[in-house]
Amino acid sequence: MSTTSDAPASSGRVKQYFSDFFGLDPQVVEAYGAFNISLINDLPLFIDPFLLFNSEKEEYQRLHEGIIDYIRFLRDKSVDVGISKGLLDAWFRFPEVKQNWMGYSLVGNKGRGLGPEFALALHQNLNTVFANFGDEQIAKGSHLEKLCLINSGIGRDNISDFTTNLIKDYLLGYTQNFALKNLTENQRSRFRIKKVRYNYDTESWVSDTFVLPRYGPGDEDYVILVPKDILTKDDVWISTHGLFADFREVVSSISNQALRAEINNYFLSILPRKKNRKPPTAKEKAAAKRAAILKFPELIEYYIRYKEDHGDEAVRVSDLRVAEAENFFIAQVSAFSAELNQDTEFYSKSGTTYEECLARAHYMKDLIENKGCYRYFYKDGEPIRRESDLQIMYRLVWFGTPSDVSREVNDGRGPADFKVSRGAADKTIVEFKLASNNQLRRNMEKQVEIYQEASDAKRAVKVILYFTAEEHAKVIEIMNDLNLSKSEGVILIDGRADNKPSASKA
Repeated sequence: MSTTSDAPASSGRVKQYFSDFFGLDPQVVEAYGAFNISLINDLPLFIDPFLLFNSEKEEYQRLHEGIIDYIRFLRDKSVDVGISKGLLDAWFRFPEVKQNWMGYSLVGNKGRGLGPEFALALHQNLNTVFANFGDEQIAKGSHLEKLCLINSGIGRDNISDFTTNLIKDYLLGYTQNFALKNLTENQRSRFRIKKVRYNYDTESWVSDTFVLPRYGPGDEDYVILVPKDILTKDDVWISTHGLFADFREVVSSISNQALRAEINNYFLSILPRKKNRKPPTAKEKAAAKRAAILKFPELIEYYIRYKEDHGDEAVRVSDLRVAEAENFFIAQVSAFSAELNQDTEFYSKSGTTYEECLARAHYMKDLIENKGCYRYFYKDGEPIRRESDLQIMYRLVWFGTPSDVSREVNDGRGPADFKVSRGAADKTIVEFKLASNNQLRRNMEKQVEIYQEASDAKRAVKVILYFTAEEHAKVIEIMNDLNLSKSEGVILIDGRADNKPSASKA
């Protein structure tokens, strides 16, 4: 029995989320404590190791201790015998655990994983930022996230991927327990999983077998569920952004009066002095903070201690972010998809890829402008301002198609959002943008010749969503300047809330 087919328009239900594909009431997943992931596209959620560290659950605390134990092991091996390229690959590099459907991918669930850059960054820092693991003098505990504070190329996705790999045994057991209790035998299978847990006696990774939800083309892959209470959205609690944002509070929290005065004096001394007495710009302040952190590296330890002391806030913020993700990517998208499925031919339209893309864009335009669906793009009365969220939402509703939808590579004009194709001769580029994007003119200038091309292999559709009269005027001006005002490939959608019928009339 396959669980992978798209729901046809006639089914009355669009399959997008784990509960949809496995015929479950979403409340079953909610009651278990797991996030009801999309099986169409990754969602921008991340496992935050600080939530393991700060949790009152002993099982989570043990997971965090296991992460730190593994880093200590790597550090000690590096000091004692050094690490060869082969061991670097075996111990430091990990594939992305794509089966949890979380991360940055705008199409599908295939990410980059932890490649050589992450491995080298971790290896190089074993005897510096990680040298005192387990013997911290300022922070209460050891934290993997310290790596992203030192290396600008290591971000939340790397930290989340590394954490996911090191707690994969727990996540697989967590998912197996759900599958055995809630899924039929036809919906689950036994899978042999590589690199499940580390054996310190043999100094090697161990494989194991688990009964998991069966999913994927031909049912050859599986799904991993993740507890909601270890997830966050946007950024992990200990992050580079947080280090700069909390700089003033961190310095003020230093009990050593002399050190605090030295840091403040140094920070003020390197801010540019302007004759017109204008205050420093945000960029100048950021540069001064970066210089102060390099001059006084103990600031990193004080920052981590500051974040530890505010750990309850981490839980509150993460709960809020995950709830927002559920509201937008599940509740809003599901409702929007249901209206597309019920009121239009969105999920049954074919033709060439260009005709299909145009038709689907116009269906969305009609629902948003004339049938009240503009409301799905608002939260607390404010329109969404994250283009990445909009692109993911677009991808979540754009399926059930005979075409292949993939991420378009950079062809020299800049990367497009999506490529919709049926073989080499029938390809259409699709972009879904916010009018508020300050790079919109530049983006459209690079794509002008594509919008004006006649060849099916070089057609493009750009959908631009605007929320104010000013944004609309801006887009019209750009289109007039670029001679695109009559281009059928550029579709404007009016997302304003102040000129629409009420929801009751939608």
